[in-house]
Amino acid sequence: MTKEAEKKFHDYVSGLGLKATRQREVIAHEFLKEHGHLSAEALLERVRVIDKGISLATVYRTLKLLEESGLASSHRFSDEHALFEPKLEAESHHDHLICLKCGKIIEFVDAQIEKLQEKVALKHGFASQWHRLELYGNCSDCRE
Repeated sequence: MTKEAEKKFHDYVSGLGLKATRQREVIAHEFLKEHGHLSAEALLERVRVIDKGISLATVYRTLKLLEESGLASSHRFSDEHALFEPKLEAESHHDHLICLKCGKIIEFVDAQIEKLQEKVALKHGFASQWHRLELYGNCSDCRE
């Protein structure tokens, strides 16, 4: 799936009239193979192993392009910096449990919650297009 996503990104960037630079491609490749939530700073550390000349600004601009192309989503859990995760078509919608002590993020899917949200929207005559559910508390490790 990563190759398809990389092609989609390349086509999106080209469609904007921007150059598909090596640095953008390195950043996109490293980001799209990720399976969790990543800060721009953490992504910068990874890509600098490949190209020491990549700047934090280039990482942020590339993440913005990835988000605009539909290949990434950003989250601001609590008051922390934005975290980004790949948004690949093969992956389904999921929600998040966020530990306030250690920062662990647990992804989950619950069909009953999804149905309940649809029911609430219909009850209020609301046509929901998307949602984001985040629950904050303490994970089992931090409660021990």
